Amino acid sequence: MKSTKRNYRATFIFDNRGKDDSIDHIINGVKQDIASLDGEVGVVENLGRKEFARVTDKKFPGATYVQIAFAAPAATPAALRERLRLNPSVYRTFVQSV
Repeated sequence: MKSTKRNYRATFIFDNRGKDDSIDHIINGVKQDIASLDGEVGVVENLGRKEFARVTDKKFPGATYVQIAFAAPAATPAALRERLRLNPSVYRTFVQSV
C-alpha cells in the first residue's frame, strides 16, 4: 500500500558556535535526515542571522534561521523532531503542515 505524503514547511534555528561546521554543512545533514525518514526535500531558504526577541543566554543573542519545504508521510514530523533533538547544531525546530 502506498502511503500518502503531506506537504510541510520546517523552520530551523541553527547553533554553530564553537564548531567547524558551516551552515551549509548543517543544512545538508538535516536534508539527509528528512530523506532518511521517507521525505522529499523541496525548497531550502536560508533566512540569515536574526537576533532573538527574548534572549535567554547573553552569549547567544541570535542565530541563523532556515526554512525547508518537504513532502513526507504524516509520522515524519514527529520522528524528525525526535531525531534533531539529539543534534547539538539544531537549536530549535518548528514543523507546520501547509
